Amino acid sequence: MESRRIFGIESPGEFKTCALETFREQYHQVPVYREFCDLLVKNPSNVRRLEDLPFMPIEFFKTHRVLRQGTEAQMVFRSSGTTGSVPSQHYIADLEWYRKSFLKGFEQFYGPPSDYCILAMLPSYQERPDSSLIYMVSDLISRSGHPESRFTGSTPESIYSTLEDLEKSNDRKVLLLGVSFALLDLANRHPRKLERTIVMETGGMKGRRKEMVRKELHQVLGRGFGVQHIHSEYGMTELLSQAYSEEAGLFRCPPWMQVRTRDPEDPLSFVDFGRTGGINVIDLANQNSCSFLATQDLGRLYADGSFEVLGRFDHSDIRGCNLMAL
Repeated sequence: MESRRIFGIESPGEFKTCALETFREQYHQVPVYREFCDLLVKNPSNVRRLEDLPFMPIEFFKTHRVLRQGTEAQMVFRSSGTTGSVPSQHYIADLEWYRKSFLKGFEQFYGPPSDYCILAMLPSYQERPDSSLIYMVSDLISRSGHPESRFTGSTPESIYSTLEDLEKSNDRKVLLLGVSFALLDLANRHPRKLERTIVMETGGMKGRRKEMVRKELHQVLGRGFGVQHIHSEYGMTELLSQAYSEEAGLFRCPPWMQVRTRDPEDPLSFVDFGRTGGINVIDLANQNSCSFLATQDLGRLYADGSFEVLGRFDHSDIRGCNLMAL
């Protein structure tokens, strides 16, 4: 399917049409997904609604090459993990799909990257060239064009003076994004009121600091940075799209991405709006791998399409950008 159709979706009807067409294509052209669908007795003859779609467990990216047949990978994105754990591997046949997805998604919520100075408390792109998050942020930094836009590392002292100078200037808005524990260190060691800076956390506490629920984390960061709202990014190695939360921990998707919540006890059934369930994602940017994924995240979906992330299923692998070497 052409990218202009996917990234030009403007209505629920267009999304449904593209999603069902994508299912039919991936059933025939992505061998591991077809095998999974056949085990569930799901195929193009009996999948006619979004509710009928089979969502493949995201763990398949650890054990299988999830890639459209007849294509080769331009790049392989790998998840971070603990020593000895098996990382997910997302074979990317066309990096332009990823660039279009993350750029159009970012612009929908925040406008052009050139409007910002971007400071990223993340491992540098050179240290983790196989990270999808680092690839995205590196590209956004480049598009920013601001002389101070850069990866900063996780040491609070390395970024504090830069933030001070940027806050005093009237040049551009500032986007400070980073893993949760790094932002906490900065907020605790150098608390101050930020007037022109958006603070965005990308997750990441396990193995670094005492676990905190997102609401508590945002309260602590909000006090430390003197801001009313902490923003969040929801993405993962196996997806090519991101959802963003601008306030209250409620995430919203770009038009080519949707979330469903499945029954924790019956993965083939869905729960009602506002009830806790496993998060399923439809990511139509995943045209060359699999667009229909059952994650290990728990959350709640609301009638307006927004959702919140509450945690993970028990016994899920520890993963996430917090486990990158900083």
